[in-house]
Amino acid sequence: MNTHEIDFKIIREEMQCVEIELDPRETVIAEAGSLMMMSDEIQMQTVLGDGSEATQSFMGKIFSAGKRVLTGESLFMTAYTNHGSRKHQVTFASPYPGKVLAMDLSELGERVICQKDAFLCAAQGTSIGIEFQKRIGAGLFGGEGFIMQKLEGDGMAFVHAGGTILERKLEAGELLKVDTGCIVAFTKDIDYDIQFVGGIRNTIFGGEGLFFGALRGPGTVWIQSLPFSRLADRIINSAPKMGGKRKGEGSILGGIGGLMDGDNF
Repeated sequence: MNTHEIDFKIIREEMQCVEIELDPRETVIAEAGSLMMMSDEIQMQTVLGDGSEATQSFMGKIFSAGKRVLTGESLFMTAYTNHGSRKHQVTFASPYPGKVLAMDLSELGERVICQKDAFLCAAQGTSIGIEFQKRIGAGLFGGEGFIMQKLEGDGMAFVHAGGTILERKLEAGELLKVDTGCIVAFTKDIDYDIQFVGGIRNTIFGGEGLFFGALRGPGTVWIQSLPFSRLADRIINSAPKMGGKRKGEGSILGGIGGLMDGDNF
């Protein structure tokens, strides 16, 4: 593959963003809406699909972009190219609190499968496609559905996830059970399936759902501590205007204080 070689710097420990440093004529592609800031010499161009195949026919580009719609993403992506005579920077930020993970695809078998909304940006030449779950159980109950994103290439790609990201390397045959919503990404050799929690009390009162995600090595997996859906549920459950119940903050007035400060109106 002919992927651009880009330099990068992940900024801060929490609420991270990634700064990409581009040499003259180098390009990085990103999801629409992920831009934070860029130098004056950086020019942006909306492209159909991921732009990884420069010689691809128009119908081929339409088909490639159409597959992205199945993952809930836009038909279009944005390419940022350095048209200056020296290095310039462009910075991207994730859409919700969490971490940015840098992946060198050349060291990961040139293929990584990730959750549908995880992709942030990548060096031009990286292919962003879809991966179908071949097992019905994993597709129905795995938390990500039958379709996940697939990143292919030999350059740098960046994904984002909620909370903290943990990396686990699994030996051949080693099994890791994970909450289905906490899976961020895994390498191509990982066998992904689901496993029933087991036990009536665990199923009804455990609060962890009916199934675990079962990831079997060899390979590498990345797990997030705070899926966005979990964060959104907590916010809605604590928002009176959204039908939730307000959480007290220690005041002895309790709900009466809420009436007095006007937050419930």
